[in-house]
Amino acid sequence: MRIAQVAPLYESVPPRAYGATERVVSFLTEALTHAGHRVTLFATGDSTTAAELVPICPRGLWRDVDVWDTLTHHVRQLEAVAARAADFDVVHFHGDPFHFPLARRLPFAHLTTMHGQLLAADHGPLFEAFPDAPLVSISDNQRRPLPHANWRATVHHGMPLDALQFHAGRGDYLLFLGRMMGEKRPDRAIEIARRAGLPLKMAAKVHPGEVEYFRNEVEPMLRANADIVEYLGEVGGAQRAALIGNARALLFPVDWPEPFGMVMIEAMASGTPVVAWRRGAVPEVLDEGETGFIVEDVDAAVDAVARVASLDRRRCRAVFERRFDATRMAADYVAVYEGLLAR
Repeated sequence: MRIAQVAPLYESVPPRAYGATERVVSFLTEALTHAGHRVTLFATGDSTTAAELVPICPRGLWRDVDVWDTLTHHVRQLEAVAARAADFDVVHFHGDPFHFPLARRLPFAHLTTMHGQLLAADHGPLFEAFPDAPLVSISDNQRRPLPHANWRATVHHGMPLDALQFHAGRGDYLLFLGRMMGEKRPDRAIEIARRAGLPLKMAAKVHPGEVEYFRNEVEPMLRANADIVEYLGEVGGAQRAALIGNARALLFPVDWPEPFGMVMIEAMASGTPVVAWRRGAVPEVLDEGETGFIVEDVDAAVDAVARVASLDRRRCRAVFERRFDATRMAADYVAVYEGLLAR
């Protein structure tokens, strides 16, 4: 099958550090290529892939100091896809849905994975205007605001089995990983660590739009709890893998309907249990009492941290291998592609 993967241009594929969507696009692209499909990746020039790479811009837009208007680069990307429309059986979009008008007029089957939160007031009118646009959700919970959209499947994210190594030892610290934003509730993570009496390592990116929140809300807490909290900034590569694998538990205290939560399966792959709030897709991703604990408040989270030692880290890894392998993710998407082509 001739498949195009169209990635957001904010980060490289895979990203150097933070970038969940770009990481998933990378895992999917490599798994499809390994399965024998002819895959073309439209992404940044600093991306790395076994597929054919069509570079749109030199580097991730969020890492290019000369870039201000990211939309212009994504418009160029759409033109590059359109120019090669006859080369593909299926074009799989992963970015913002401004490709809908173009995709419905070009001679290929197309699919859009919605990676973010869906809002009825915004996406509802969009999906009504484009009822024929085939969509994939990354969790069943994600589609709850708009259950009647043209959903073709729910495909949970996956990772290569060798992307992260299993760590049998239980570490002596808790970990907060991701972005420094209000919805991720880093303040909760700090409070949990303080009450649990354990060190907390925070490896989190601060986006430009979140600098004020970080300075006003998070930095005072970091200073007040400097004896137990270590802020590492954005972390990638081997350092990120070691941080996840050597943690006693990953804290995922989200305060919004998280569509998936890639860091949770990264923790499972490493054998690290997760303590997460019952929001969004968390109950779909975590197996309560096996790969972690799902909680409703800080008191329950502190109690869960005290109980993570009772969980079998090898069981966390086994659940990851059974449910979140990139090969399974690719097979799920191929089934959707075949359904589109059959129509």
